[in-house]
Amino acid sequence: MRLSSMADYAVVTMSAAARHCGGARVSAGELAEETGLPLPTVQKLVSLLGRAGLLRSARGAGGGLQLARPAAAITLADIVEAVEGPIALTACVEAGKHDCALEANCTVRPHWSVVNDALRGALADVPLTRLARLPATEPAREATI
Repeated sequence: MRLSSMADYAVVTMSAAARHCGGARVSAGELAEETGLPLPTVQKLVSLLGRAGLLRSARGAGGGLQLARPAAAITLADIVEAVEGPIALTACVEAGKHDCALEANCTVRPHWSVVNDALRGALADVPLTRLARLPATEPAREATI
C-alpha cells in the first residue's frame, strides 16, 4: 500500500502547521514556502483539511490558518482520511462499491474489515505531535575501510 501524493502532502502540510501551534497563525503561502509544495496544492489541501475539521482559517488582520484542535488530538489516520476517505485496502468492504467478479464466492471478504481496522488503528496511534518533530541531525560518520 502506498499513500497518494496528496495524502503525503497533507501530512507534510499538517506537520508544518503543527510546528506553529501556540504561535501566530500561518498563511497558506508560508506553509507552501516552508514545505516546498506549490501554493495551489497547499490551498487545495487547506480546503480539504478544513472541511475535515483539522484546520481552521480566519480572515482579516491577524488571520491565517491554525490547527482546529491540539496536535496531540490529531492523528495520521485523521489526516489520511481527510484526503483519501475511509481507510480500506480493498473497495469491496465499502458500501456500494461491490464490483468484484469474485464477490459471490469470496471467503476473504468478511475478513478485510479486520485488516482495515488494524491498519487504521496503526495510523491512529501516530499523533501529529510526533510527525511535527524535526528529526535530530545525526553526527557525521567517518568512513571505515
